[in-house]
Amino acid sequence: MREITFSKANEQHLKDCRDALCRSTLGERYFSSQGSAEEAILEGIRQENLYVAFIGEECVGFTYIIPKGAFHSFPYLHIIAVKEEYRDRGIGKALLDYSENIVCEAADKLFLVVADYNPDAKRFYERNGYQQVGEIPNLYRPGVTEYMMEKDLQKKLLF
Repeated sequence: MREITFSKANEQHLKDCRDALCRSTLGERYFSSQGSAEEAILEGIRQENLYVAFIGEECVGFTYIIPKGAFHSFPYLHIIAVKEEYRDRGIGKALLDYSENIVCEAADKLFLVVADYNPDAKRFYERNGYQQVGEIPNLYRPGVTEYMMEKDLQKKLLF
């Protein structure tokens, strides 16, 4: 596979990012109303907190980080999405590593939440050093529990 490169997103990437998000488990559950995915993506672009991954010239996914989104103190990984046809090729891992590298300069922890209906995503984060540190029932949707995950980025700097 060709090298994955990254850059800050701009509005030219909106369609590719929307496609990646809307065709994911996360997107189907939380961004299914008309325009909600675009609104979230545009918010990340405007805040300059959304980064896209490329293989060659093709935008294949993105990550959206909110710098002080967890407890007004720690970075929060809001969304990672990879285009459906590029999944299972290491792009999600590359986006996660890129996100961690961005935030580890300013913080020693990174937080995210993953829903109980998405056990594959939870296992992905656990394989990459995240630990469940809490459960929040009904956070975004009734009947859905979100698992709060945290990674100690200081350990990442030691290796």
